[in-house]
Amino acid sequence: MAATEPVVRLCNVHKTYRRGVQVVPVLAGISFDIAAGEFLALMGPSGSGKSTLLNLIAGIDRADSGELVVAGENIAALDEAALADWRARNIGFIFQFYNLMPVLNARENVELPLLLTNLSGRERRQRAEFALGMVGLADRMDHRPGELSGGQQQRVAIARALVSDPTLIVADEPTGDLDRESAGEVLRLLQRLNREAGKTIVMVTHDQRAAEAAHAIMHLEKGELKTEWPEVRPEVRPAGEALRRT
Repeated sequence: MAATEPVVRLCNVHKTYRRGVQVVPVLAGISFDIAAGEFLALMGPSGSGKSTLLNLIAGIDRADSGELVVAGENIAALDEAALADWRARNIGFIFQFYNLMPVLNARENVELPLLLTNLSGRERRQRAEFALGMVGLADRMDHRPGELSGGQQQRVAIARALVSDPTLIVADEPTGDLDRESAGEVLRLLQRLNREAGKTIVMVTHDQRAAEAAHAIMHLEKGELKTEWPEVRPEVRPAGEALRRT
């Protein structure tokens, strides 16, 4: 992927779901680009389509129509096996409820995405330990999720998202299950990863305070973008457009 190309390009993307014989529209002609190194917050009321849009960008779900190019790949053209391989190489996931394996310790949870690679056990362990160090949990790597606070569990989940050095990090309500102090710690960590490690981040949130950690905010309502241009926060990024509408 050329350095000047966007990490994410959506052009006229549509998505519907079926409930029996009823067709329910979810996304209606979504178009925008996300440049490398951006931190975008997607906001909107429940049912607005923001999590669906995140899942399409991450290759978890498929659009009905439209162009969706992520990390230089037209993901609509990939079969399931190729799509799974693409996700493993390019996407790091952060979920609201952490999705950690309770019987595994922090290091073992972080290692899980690397089991799909050809790395040796020693290399997987080293990468997991490095990722946990990045999120400030080097001293908790032998602890199981039940021995960690909610904020610590979410930092383990962030380390898991980072361990394969993905092109794009997608976060679905990453602070939704946390108290205010822990949420602040997680958001500051995401900002640092964006600023210092250059990670491109797309975060779904309903919390305005969480969204303000991002470079730009885009609003969805009933499957349509309701901001003609994103709200750019100059205090957290240099002057200039964070995203470009196509």
